[in-house]
This record gives sequence, C-alpha cells and structure tokens, in this order.
Amino acid sequence: TYLGVKEGDWVEKGDLLVRLDQERYIAALEQTEANWRSAKANADLARESLLKAEKDFERVKTLLAQNHETQAVYDQAYAAVQIEKARHQSALELVDQARAAVKQAQDNLSKTTIYAPMAGTISFLNKEVGEIALGSQFQEDVIMIVSDLSQMEALVRVDENDIVDVSLGDSASIEIDALPDEVFHGAVREIASSASISGAGTTEQKTEFEVKLAILDAGESLRPGMTASADIVIETRDSTLCVPIQSVTVRTPDQLKTGASTPAGGAAADSSSLVEYTPDKDGFVPIVWVVDGGAAKAAQVETGIQSDTHIEILSGIAEGDEIVTGSYRAISQTLRNDMHVQAGKAEKKK
Repeated sequence: TYLGVKEGDWVEKGDLLVRLDQERYIAALEQTEANWRSAKANADLARESLLKAEKDFERVKTLLAQNHETQAVYDQAYAAVQIEKARHQSALELVDQARAAVKQAQDNLSKTTIYAPMAGTISFLNKEVGEIALGSQFQEDVIMIVSDLSQMEALVRVDENDIVDVSLGDSASIEIDALPDEVFHGAVREIASSASISGAGTTEQKTEFEVKLAILDAGESLRPGMTASADIVIETRDSTLCVPIQSVTVRTPDQLKTGASTPAGGAAADSSSLVEYTPDKDGFVPIVWVVDGGAAKAAQVETGIQSDTHIEILSGIAEGDEIVTGSYRAISQTLRNDMHVQAGKAEKKK
C-alpha cells in the first residue's frame, strides 16, 4: 500500500497518487494466466486429434474407392472427423474465455494503481495508509479529490420563472460568503435540463434549475465547497432612462380618477379626468408619479428590463421629469392624482 500525497499538495498529470494492496489481484491474474495456458494446450491437443481423424478419413476414403474397405468403416471415419471438429471448436472458445479472464484480471490489477488524471491540487484527502476503500458500482468511496483551483465553478439555483431568460454565456457577478469584500466575475457555462424540486407537497415547494457559472477571475483564496450567491445579467442597456424600482407602482383606472384636495383649501382640479389610462390584461395600469406644479400626476409608463434597484422606462416620462420617490407605502397606496407633494431632491435619469 502506498499513499504519496497529502492534502494541499500540487500534482502533475500522471503522477502516482495511490497504490492499493495488490496481493489478491496478482494471485487472480496468475490463476487466469495458468487457465489460459491450459486452455491453449487443450486446443493444441484437439487440433492434433482433428488432423489425425482427417488423415484416417482420407485413407479410408481411398480404400473404399478401391473396394478394399466397407461403407460402415467410411461412415465411422467421417463421423470421427465431425466429432473432432466440434471438440476443436469448443477448445478454441475456451481459449477465448480464458483470454478474456486474463484481460479482466489485468484491468482489476491496473485499478489498484491510481495516477493523477490532471494537474491540480489535492483539495480533499479522505483516506490514510491502512484504511479500507470499498468503492462499488452503486456507492462510491472517495479517496481524494484533485482540483484545478484556477478553473473554479459556482453552482447556483435559479427559479423556474427566471430560468427561461438565462442563456449560455450570460455574465454574472459572484459573491462568496467567506470573502465579503470581493466580487468575482463569471459566465454561464451550463444550464440544467431537469428541475430540482424542494419542499414538495408543502406551501414552501420550490422548483429550481441548477446553473454552472465559470469563475473568470478565481484566485488562490477560493476553496471548493464555499457558499456563494450570484446575480446573472441576462440583458443590458446603454444610455437608457431608468428610475428607482420602488417609484413604479400599479393602480386601477378607477383609483386614478380619485383626486385629492390641495392644502390651500381650494377645490381640487381632478386632472385625471383629462387623461385616459389603458389597463393591462389584469386591469392594472403601471404608473410613475410625476411632480407637476407641486402636485402628483400619474403617468402611465411602459417598463423594460430591471435590476435589483432600478427599472428601465421605455415610454411615459422623459429625461428631466421630476418624479416622486421614497416611501413605497406612500407611492403604492397613499398618493392620488393632484395630491400636493413636498418637493425634495428629484431623482432623474441615471
């Protein structure tokens, strides 16, 4: 038994890593080789017997043609040839079986010596000299893991509603819990075809797909098994109009027709009666509150892509418009058309 590395060692492709106990595999190989030699010897004897039977048959055939032998003797000689042919063929098949057994024994013996399949670092070592490795077809027993730490991957799970927008090659920013001050860059390398369902049959059931991200700037500080999270960029826009995501809300057309009184005590001018809103299929109107003369005006907008903080505005407002931002509750529930708002620092195009 030999174990020539320890955890953290660097190895080159082809380096000897482990040599398991070979005694019983060597004995098995010697046994199969002996059986192979015996089978070949028996095949040689069968071939000689066949040659003798064929020679005897030719002699009887000649004598029969000269009327010096009977038909019965001829038939016996012919039958003997056929029997020896069958015996010879059977002996050849036994040779093939013995040869296959030798190859299997050689393969089993070769598997007791393990070489590095690639250059890398021993990132995990699970055995010591003298321990038993019990790997099988259905249950693996890992001895060690060789990792190329310069080509790290992050495995993340993406919700089923978002996976349809993810494509191979999409860029990503990756954060490692153990390295909170660093952000790594990555790209989508592989997208799972089958879903992973957790909490099946409960209110917490989630359907997600595993995505592999190649970490493009992995450093020596990364280690396999670290916990990571990622933001995948599925689309980008240059020089586009965007607003804080909390500034966009939805209302029904009836809610937008409800005005509010001004603090001066005069009657509110319900300007919403002059504006037509087009609800979506669910009956809601996406809006941004625009400040006009100190009052909030609901501007119907068409939105585009969004990030965690901002959302693209395709139409409905223009660069330089002063919009209402701040409390999400006020924007989504309290504000009404023509309601007076206090001017502050306006959020403009970013």
